[in-house]
Amino acid sequence: MRIAFGFIISMLFGVGFAHAQNKQILYDFLEIPQSLMVNPGVEADFKWYAGVPTISGLSGYAGSNRAVLSDVFANDGLDFNDKVRDRLLGRLTERDELSFNVQEELFSGGFRSNDPDVFYSFGAYLEADNINYWPKDYAFLLFDGNAGQLDRRFDLSDLKWRGSLVNVFHFGVNKKIKRGLTLGARAKIYSGILDYSSTKNRGYLVNTEGQNNILATTLDANLRLRSSGFGEVRDAEREGNISSALLKRALFGGDLGLGLDFGFSYHLSERTVLTGSLLDLGFIYHSGDVYTYDLNGSATVEGIEINVLEDFANLNRDFWQDLVDEVEELIPFGTSNKGYISFRPTKLYGSIRHDFGKPIGNSMENCDCTITASRSSGRDLRYRNTVAAQLYMINRPRGPQIALTASYLRRFGNFMAIKGTYTADRFSYTNLGLGLNLQAGPLNIYFMADNLLSYRNIAASNYGSFQLGLNIISWGKK
Repeated sequence: MRIAFGFIISMLFGVGFAHAQNKQILYDFLEIPQSLMVNPGVEADFKWYAGVPTISGLSGYAGSNRAVLSDVFANDGLDFNDKVRDRLLGRLTERDELSFNVQEELFSGGFRSNDPDVFYSFGAYLEADNINYWPKDYAFLLFDGNAGQLDRRFDLSDLKWRGSLVNVFHFGVNKKIKRGLTLGARAKIYSGILDYSSTKNRGYLVNTEGQNNILATTLDANLRLRSSGFGEVRDAEREGNISSALLKRALFGGDLGLGLDFGFSYHLSERTVLTGSLLDLGFIYHSGDVYTYDLNGSATVEGIEINVLEDFANLNRDFWQDLVDEVEELIPFGTSNKGYISFRPTKLYGSIRHDFGKPIGNSMENCDCTITASRSSGRDLRYRNTVAAQLYMINRPRGPQIALTASYLRRFGNFMAIKGTYTADRFSYTNLGLGLNLQAGPLNIYFMADNLLSYRNIAASNYGSFQLGLNIISWGKK
């Protein structure tokens, strides 16, 4: 039973919690260079920028759409077993999700070309992404076993796991095509460090009435786990060289792949802007240190069967091993080292933004300029206030995840901007977020966090994320 507890709790809290991070606060936050990473077609007006290595863009996310830590660890006087059964086994379904996503920029920068309408960006970041769906029938099987479960089919397709650790190198181009339209594209090279997936499982386990025994157990399985990089890292850990092994795989010594990002910004009017982006349209080919494990076949057994008359002289025989051998022959366990392709979790953003209030700028502070007015400071025209509605989607093994966000941004001159958001998705309907951007001369600092109401009791929170960064910026298009 302790093993069952360990499995259930590790699935819920050890491996992590649900979708890849929705950077709804950063999206269309024009003062921050990292907004280019969520929309390559953002209206960038930097002359150049340089991110401070490892802290220019750090973000993390963890969340669960249903279960929280306090469900099982709250000091409420209830029996732990009862809490696991009532609050996990009795509530979670195979569509409930658990995962995390963390990104860290290793370096980043950008510069404007001789053509003032063209801006280039480049960099590299490390990303860990993991998603697990709650394996409902596996959890019941481990917690209760299959005894007394006559004719109940335990669905083996409930097992869906996927995770990766990837180093991403990128180079992007942002160009103002014509009045009111900006397009952007980014090419990516993925250097895979670790990867695992088990998402296309099928089969069942069921007990029925037996003919030669009380019960007959049928296992019909088509299960597969694919992994890359773990063997090499495990060997390096034994030798005390795990850091060098990870670094080698991060610098094109592991699995390689290609990806593309696209984005645009289009002015419907002087103060109303339509934006959109498609990110991580790409794949990785896993060819080094690959292990694929398969369990494929069908068998029906009625336990250990002994014919006393026939086997009386041979009762010392290992009948249990005979049963194991029979099952393994019918449902063989296979391994291979054949390469495979994994596709990146593609993300889609879209928004409509409206600016209002007085424009921000040196000599423009008190004028009634339009978006096409001349610039005195070299920076594109910004207004004091901005409201926006935003859509976010990401593809996942059990279908796309969707989030809707409403936001309000207030600028205080050129030195500070605050953005508040409200996001609704399947994880929370009370997700309030806040972003702060400070500009002190060339120094740019930003910090963002959402689901702020949950900070009163983090153990009872379904969701939490943060983003922070430090950049050096030179403004102007010439």
